Amino acid sequence: MKKILLSAVAAVALCSSAFADTVKVGVVGPFSGPFAIQGKNFKAGIDAYMALNGSKVGDDDIEIIYRDLPQADPAQSKALAQELVVKEGVQYLAGFYFTPDAMAVTPLLEQANVPLVIMNAATSAIVTKSPYVVRTSFTLWQTSAPMAKVAKERGVKKVITVVSDYGPGVDSEAAFTTTFKAEGGEIVDSIRMPLSTNDFSPIMQRVKDSGADAVFAFLPSGPTTLGFVKSYNDNGLKGAGIQLLAPGDLTQESDLPALGDSALGMLTTFHYAISHDSPENKTFVEAARKAIGNPAELSFPSVGAYDGMHVIYKMIEATGGEQNAQKAVDAVKGMAWESPRGPVSIDGETRHITQNIYLREVAKADDGTYYNKEIATFEKQGDPGLAAAK
Repeated sequence: MKKILLSAVAAVALCSSAFADTVKVGVVGPFSGPFAIQGKNFKAGIDAYMALNGSKVGDDDIEIIYRDLPQADPAQSKALAQELVVKEGVQYLAGFYFTPDAMAVTPLLEQANVPLVIMNAATSAIVTKSPYVVRTSFTLWQTSAPMAKVAKERGVKKVITVVSDYGPGVDSEAAFTTTFKAEGGEIVDSIRMPLSTNDFSPIMQRVKDSGADAVFAFLPSGPTTLGFVKSYNDNGLKGAGIQLLAPGDLTQESDLPALGDSALGMLTTFHYAISHDSPENKTFVEAARKAIGNPAELSFPSVGAYDGMHVIYKMIEATGGEQNAQKAVDAVKGMAWESPRGPVSIDGETRHITQNIYLREVAKADDGTYYNKEIATFEKQGDPGLAAAK
């Protein structure tokens, strides 16, 4: 069956017209279910880019075709990608919120002659699975390693790590642990939780009993991160002086109103905040808020999608609308531009995004709204996890 499906994909790629009047981009993401807000952010970033840059590249119209994948489901992800390529004739695949879903699609790319632009999934290894993968999001190594340096600089000596037990969680744990130990810190315990975990009280008790000065945590943004931070406060860890350190997934802007004052002062390291102060970001946020409808729902996946469309437009421009994945990917290797998040570039060898990582602190604005305030910058960060992924 696998050979039949791959043959069908290859046949469609070979039989497609060399030049298309309409170039189709297939976007897979969670547009319903518990993570629907992340899919809305994919769409908001894409809509914002097309509103600001038009829906044509040269003589080609650009059409976006969405497919809903509510939760991590690699088999369904692969089926949706095959449908997009075979039935819809897409020349580009993009989106993918969860790592397992992106990994499931990579074996199709070369025979399908289709590049894959990762707009969120954050495990380092994804770009190593096919030469046709390009990342415009971030990785957990990239966002977690700087937090270990921050912790040591702020006098934290003992840490317990708590992460979701899947690719990004394992990467996040490894990034923080490796860096913190190199800085002279001690990891007193490590906890990996099933993705389905929603009762965090036993974990908080284990953190209390560990003797750690701080807990480093990673969970995928959505209902679970909100529940985790609430449990941290409700179980008295903040009151006990145990610091909560994390990559920015735990304080995405759409969760801050629900967290309220309990999140004030929380430190995270991340590649983007809605509050980032630049002309490019002001333009982007205005367009993306208009696209998403509810401004309070705008969050970080939107910028990965926005920059993903920038990369796809450059690929289409370079190929003149021709379906040629290798030429498309080669065209963006080494490309640099000013993103809403700051200066970024696509590494010519790894096809991973190089970008600034910011230390942020949850703050309260004069109007009573909460935001991630950037207080320090780690410039031009590549992905240290790629060495571990090989």
